[in-house]
Amino acid sequence: MLIAQISDTHILPPTSDQPAAKLRADCLRQCVADINRHQPDAVIFTGDTVQHARPDEYAWLRELLAPLQAPLYVVPGNRDDKSQMRAAFSDFAFLPGDGEFFHYVIDDHDTRLVGLDSTLADERKGRFCDARQAWLDSTLSVQPDQPTLLFIHHPPFDVGEHYIGGYRRSEEAAQLEEIVGRNAQVVGLLCGHVHWPVSREWAGTQARIMPSVAVDVRKGVDEDEARQRPIYMLHELSRVTGLASHAITVPA
Repeated sequence: MLIAQISDTHILPPTSDQPAAKLRADCLRQCVADINRHQPDAVIFTGDTVQHARPDEYAWLRELLAPLQAPLYVVPGNRDDKSQMRAAFSDFAFLPGDGEFFHYVIDDHDTRLVGLDSTLADERKGRFCDARQAWLDSTLSVQPDQPTLLFIHHPPFDVGEHYIGGYRRSEEAAQLEEIVGRNAQVVGLLCGHVHWPVSREWAGTQARIMPSVAVDVRKGVDEDEARQRPIYMLHELSRVTGLASHAITVPA
């Protein structure tokens, strides 16, 4: 199975006079076109889709994403508003129409996809409270033999010196790790938020953080090599080789 990942696009409204507005829209537009060229089975969007969670930003986001040919699955970031996202993506049947959390499961592919909500209104850091833990524990117990990929906005682990204590309560990140660690079917965890490319082992599986699609806010990217071109991720999933991830720089 081939999965494309985009994250942290921080889209501004098309009427904005900020130079970043056009730049970020162009970055996403170019990624969408190149993703279609690779024909993935799915596209996962790990949050911070827009900058201010305004309806006009979400409307513009939907327009930019419209050319995608593969199914799109999105989870919120701390910049997103869940009620606004529900309204903007109301035609996405898999999204929860109400409730406190933005969790869901996709069983339409060879790999089970589980979207996790690590956000809380007016909170920049990640949260994964008892209710969220119980939901994930129950969800994973249903199909213990089915390869499963999780995706979430906030990475539940520290990254160098630039992302430490990313969860408001460290015990919640530890519980998330404990739940995943005892479910061997979890083949990977895809994250956003940090804007920094990271690949590491975590909870007995593989974790990936991708750089921001928006080149003006991404970090940890060699700009001599990337030439200020947008980057997205391609993840190959196989029962034999597990999770293999590749950073794709969109060609000029």
